[in-house]
Amino acid sequence: MLAENIAVTSRQLKQTLKQLLAQDDFNACLESIRQLPPRRVIGPLFSFFFAQDELVKWRSITATGVVVSDLANQDMEAARVIMRRLMWNLNDESGGIGWGSPEAMGEIMSRHERLADEFSCILISYIREGGNFVEHEMLQRGVIWAIGRLAHVRPELCKDAVASLCPYLQSRDPVLRGITAWTAGALPSEAIKLRLEQLTKDRARIRLFFDGRLIERTVGQLAEDALLVQREAYAET
Repeated sequence: MLAENIAVTSRQLKQTLKQLLAQDDFNACLESIRQLPPRRVIGPLFSFFFAQDELVKWRSITATGVVVSDLANQDMEAARVIMRRLMWNLNDESGGIGWGSPEAMGEIMSRHERLADEFSCILISYIREGGNFVEHEMLQRGVIWAIGRLAHVRPELCKDAVASLCPYLQSRDPVLRGITAWTAGALPSEAIKLRLEQLTKDRARIRLFFDGRLIERTVGQLAEDALLVQREAYAET
């Protein structure tokens, strides 16, 4: 098996991962990736964050979440090192742009409670003026998706993000409006509710990675879905 063959080159490993990420049965793909040495697959998985194939990109982010979560159960410090590496990618001093890094952080934290407890405040700081605010609009999409991914699993860790999310619901960028609407569904608040209601007639269409697949929705549909989730949350309290 590949996992047992230490002589496998990085190029061979990357090619194997590329083939796995393109498989129709993604759940089987994830199980195969979990059998590979985690420290060796992280680098190649990071490289697919830049894939032109959008589905491959998102699947590599999902796989990173699975691999790092598994690694954290065995070696927490090694998992922290990977989280710090993702944070470094978002640092101006890194010299890069950090595509996929915030999404990977959100995916990892949605899957591992201890990592979420330690790093969720850093993720939220990327949308806070005066914090580690990310100015690049395309990266903002990734940060808000990451907050949404975490919020839909661990909403209690993202409550402090509400005030910072509100302005994005009025962004000129329809993708930012739509992703923020989806994120807001997990964070009930009156301030967000009013803005979501204003978006229900927004007909701009966006693509969103959700539940393991790429879906296409209008911003208005995402706002309506978010309002429904919020109403259900209020009904349970």
